[in-house]
Amino acid sequence: MLYLPLLLALLTLSTAAAAAPLPRGELERQCWQRYARERSRVDLREPTAVHFSNLRHGWRVRSPFMVEFAVKGMGVVPAGKVLAGTGHHHILVNTPLPPSVTDKLPFNDGHRHFGKGQTFAVLDLPPGEHKLRLLFADHEHRPYFVFSPEITVTVTGKRSAEPLKIDPANFETSCAAWYQDEVARPRGPGEWVAITNVRDGESLVSPVSLRFGVDGYGVCAAGQKADKTGHFALDVLREGKLQQAVDLSNGATQANLFVPPGSYQLRLRFVDGATGRELLPPAEQTLVITGQDKL
Repeated sequence: MLYLPLLLALLTLSTAAAAAPLPRGELERQCWQRYARERSRVDLREPTAVHFSNLRHGWRVRSPFMVEFAVKGMGVVPAGKVLAGTGHHHILVNTPLPPSVTDKLPFNDGHRHFGKGQTFAVLDLPPGEHKLRLLFADHEHRPYFVFSPEITVTVTGKRSAEPLKIDPANFETSCAAWYQDEVARPRGPGEWVAITNVRDGESLVSPVSLRFGVDGYGVCAAGQKADKTGHFALDVLREGKLQQAVDLSNGATQANLFVPPGSYQLRLRFVDGATGRELLPPAEQTLVITGQDKL
């Protein structure tokens, strides 16, 4: 007969979502690790900001491609819900910033709205250069003075199931092309919650910025209610013991982790704001901290 703690552990493992693994190929893993610090570095320069979590200016991608949103200093709440210090995301596609912060953003191809509290979007754009900017706005789609720098991405063509290859004879250029395509690759269909910028078993330097995403649900800070929404909660364990419990009930979609070197188990939950009930199988993955960096 199984002891109760072991039974509970088995049940937990059976209901946890599989985390994204590190690349299998040696060249791909080497390339992925090359960008580890860029993906996970903590930035304390701007207390309130939004930016594209997975894209950078000048990158080349195949379409459709994923665009992940990052916001700090504010929380996410769906459109139509009034709560101080919150808003929702918009992408400006080949469109300048609005001239007025008092006018509501229009609904058109140049102003993509994510009023359900989404944490990402999948864009399907024609080949060529496209200018993108992330803009945060209030419950009535009136923009805050919170927006990302404009970036330009080049769509090289249609995405296929075949990933790009890394050429060992031309590692620098082919690694950059593979990496840009890999982080922009849309996830498969279905409802999920995930740590989006760090993969299972990855080795990083503390402090680490962790970014969170969810599909099938929107983010809604506690203090408001909306259908099919919840908020993130992160448990950080070491050798089975809880080290930190990060409550993101304010609608935040990222957290900074300051921990000493060692191996940690991360458990990201997506919970109902009223009851605390888990709405999706949690995402579990291992994080290895190899050193500490000065900010």
